[in-house]
Formats: sequence, C-alpha cells, structure tokens
Amino acid sequence: MNYELFQAPKEYKNIIKNLMQFYIYDFSEFVKCDVEEDGLFGAYPYLEEYWGETNHRFPYVIKQDDKYVGFVLVRFIESEEQNYFSIAEFFIMKKYRREGIGKAVAKQIFSLHKGQWEVYQLESNKPAQIFWNKTIDEYTQGQFKDRFENGRRIQDFVS
Repeated sequence: MNYELFQAPKEYKNIIKNLMQFYIYDFSEFVKCDVEEDGLFGAYPYLEEYWGETNHRFPYVIKQDDKYVGFVLVRFIESEEQNYFSIAEFFIMKKYRREGIGKAVAKQIFSLHKGQWEVYQLESNKPAQIFWNKTIDEYTQGQFKDRFENGRRIQDFVS
C-alpha cells in the first residue's frame, strides 16, 4: 500500500472543500442532512479555521498515485478538565476503503500528534465504531478506554 499523507497548506483548502461534499454525502446516512437549492451540501462551517488556528487545527490530505484519496481534520482541544487531540473529520473515498489506507493513516496521525486523544463516533454509525475500535486497539495494544456518552462512542488513549 503506497499513500501520501501531508499537512495541507492553504492552497489545498478548496480540495478539502470539494472532497467534503463526498464525505457529507456518505455521512448523510447517519445524520439529517440534505442538499441545498444549488444541489450541493452546505459548506463545512469550520474549514477556514484550520488555517487560522494553526496550533489547534490540523488539516491533512491523503493521496495515492497522485490521486486524492481523502482527508483528515485533527483538532487540539483545551479545556479546564483536560487537553486532548481529536479527529474532527476523517474521510477515505469508498473505492479506496478496505485496502488498509484508513487504518495506516489513522495510526500515522496518532503518531504525528503525541499526547492524549479522544476519538468519537455517532452511536448510529456502526461501521465507524468498528473501524475506530479495531484501529485504536491495534495502535494502543489494547491500552484505551471505550465509553458511550451523549449518543456517541468515545475511545480515550495516549499516543
């Protein structure tokens, strides 16, 4: 498996914006979401912040053989209770799924951002739960906590 993961400079914002349409389409199976009058899903509201909050938001693009495969949006969240990294959005185009790219990218992202992590999935998104539980279990060698809270499944671990 040969892929390239790189932190996306601002010139890639429109690439991620375009790929986001496919991501939202896939995700619409799990949330109430419809296209707007122009036939497109609404714009992702926080995308611009990924190039403004450079210490708290990290946009990545995934390519294979010079073709776009997907993207990852990582956040660093600071609160009074704890500071942690989180996967805000994670997308692999359907034709590239089940090849191990997603798992490899996730593990690479965890290694790039060392520290406390929380990864969550909607309770209704069973495929994502299976993917993340298996990937995080492998990455941490079983050293993670798994819980359900507010309609989400959450995995906590340290990378």
